Amino acid sequence: MRLTRFTDNALRCLMLLGLEPERCITVNEIAERMNMSYEHLVKIVHRLSEFGYVETVRGRHGGVRLGKSVHDISIGVLVRQTEENLALAECFDPQQNTCPISSACRLTGTFDEALNAFLAVLDQKTLADILEPRAELVPLLVRRESMVVATSYP
Repeated sequence: MRLTRFTDNALRCLMLLGLEPERCITVNEIAERMNMSYEHLVKIVHRLSEFGYVETVRGRHGGVRLGKSVHDISIGVLVRQTEENLALAECFDPQQNTCPISSACRLTGTFDEALNAFLAVLDQKTLADILEPRAELVPLLVRRESMVVATSYP
């Protein structure tokens, strides 16, 4: 199973916001700090806003902030909402299925069982759980402004 870039970036966006819940962070800053495409992130933030995961704030000190507690954001639910297609094989989609053995094949059931197990594990995790190694995550996401070293000229 491989998650789309959309889901991966949505998770990373929420992680950054979860590490700094007291701030409104601009989409541009999130894109820079998380090494994402700004244009793609705008679409992600819009979708996350529709789901209530984030709030957008206009104005001079505007940006994006979490719309829910980190404890209320289920990773399993988020993955289901952001993945357009969780079909592991063609036979999962009756409209696209051209497999001649699908009516007797046990592989579909096996894949379905594996997908359900995957999602069950994600359902047990919240954003708070994946932010657990805060001491390790925070230094990796240092704001770019604080990374700039002052240079003195003679």
